[in-house]
Amino acid sequence: MKLQNNQLNIPASQPLPGTENPKMPFTFIGDEAFSLSPKIMRPYSGKVLSDKKRIFNYRLSHARRYVESAFGILSNKWKIFHKPINANLDLCILLVKTCCVLHNFVRSRDGFNIQETMSVEGFIEIERDTSEPTPRATNQSINARNNLADYFVSDIGSVPWQTNYM
Repeated sequence: MKLQNNQLNIPASQPLPGTENPKMPFTFIGDEAFSLSPKIMRPYSGKVLSDKKRIFNYRLSHARRYVESAFGILSNKWKIFHKPINANLDLCILLVKTCCVLHNFVRSRDGFNIQETMSVEGFIEIERDTSEPTPRATNQSINARNNLADYFVSDIGSVPWQTNYM
């Protein structure tokens, strides 16, 4: 996989806004079905978590909801996303980019349509097997998540609303 083999054009690690250290990797957002890795950030597991870990999980979940909402809007407009695409990776990437460009064109031409933001009808959610144990996270991955959690509760990285929903 290109992600695991560092074959994607992901920017180099950088400090978080308002900080100088540590340099943090750019990561994808995953849920509990994914293992924590240098390229995939996932929530802390467990029922009894510290406030810092609960805030981290909330902020990660909040970001993931935005991504899912954006995909929902895109898939409402373009039905090709309602089921798995049986094509090679390069064609899939081209399809996604094409749909994004077309979506932006249609929105600039026709304006905002509230119906586009509604839940997707006929969408087939791909089931992930969460019964399989995920690979153990590396110290690098654990440190990156802990650094991000520290940032979220710091004066620089916190946001006023983050404790409202804990």
